[in-house]
Amino acid sequence: MSATAPRPNGAPPGAVAAARRYGEVVAPYLVLAAVWQLAALAFPSYLFPPLDAVLARFFAIVTSAKQFTDVLATLWRILAGLAGAFLIGGVIAFVMAQSRTMDRFLAPILTFFQGIPALSWVVFAIIWIHGIELRIFVIMVMTTLPAFTFQILGALRAISKDLFEMVLSFRPTRWGRFRVMVLPSILPDILTAWKVNLGNASRVVVVAELVGATGGIGYELLQQQQLFDMTGALAWTLQLVFFVLLVQRLLAWIETHAFRYRAASEHSL
Repeated sequence: MSATAPRPNGAPPGAVAAARRYGEVVAPYLVLAAVWQLAALAFPSYLFPPLDAVLARFFAIVTSAKQFTDVLATLWRILAGLAGAFLIGGVIAFVMAQSRTMDRFLAPILTFFQGIPALSWVVFAIIWIHGIELRIFVIMVMTTLPAFTFQILGALRAISKDLFEMVLSFRPTRWGRFRVMVLPSILPDILTAWKVNLGNASRVVVVAELVGATGGIGYELLQQQQLFDMTGALAWTLQLVFFVLLVQRLLAWIETHAFRYRAASEHSL
């Protein structure tokens, strides 16, 4: 007879587990909010504005058509830049995985690009490119392309040779081989690459908009800095933070559902 811990108020185990997971997700943010609110009580409001003022400004931005357009512009720039870097990086990674010569030729170039700071790409793009949207797109692609390429290349090289030969024995088409073997093998690394590059892209786009744009969250942050408005700066920053958190949760959901067979296999052991 196995002993089990009593459940509070006779709650079903699923509800208890869900409540625990929810608490683990929410608790860090509650602690962070409490620390900020304590700082707001101890320091002047122009340094640490109270949370209610920040949230009021946050919702004012969301409900303002003009201001929320700036938010959407930044979010579009992030997603477009990441998608471009992912597609180009995926093609380059497949070429490098297929050809050792191309690997030796392209790897140093990508490493060189990886060492160029984001601010340098901003300066280069402002000098080279006139259009704002194309300028920011190029900046986003060039700052995230090396990471995408190396992460996808590493995933391709990690595919089991025995598995590859076994799949080839069934004589699949190229698309069938990619769908059945390659994609499931590299998808975890692809999702990880998106999670990592999403955070990097959110920082780069702000720098790009600070210097080379006339709209967007970065541009609005520059306006708040000139007005010395900490409440507005936090409210605009939270727009970007919540977007990143939302996309991170979406990627985690995709990962959970795409690889739910792993949980089933672990329970069967």
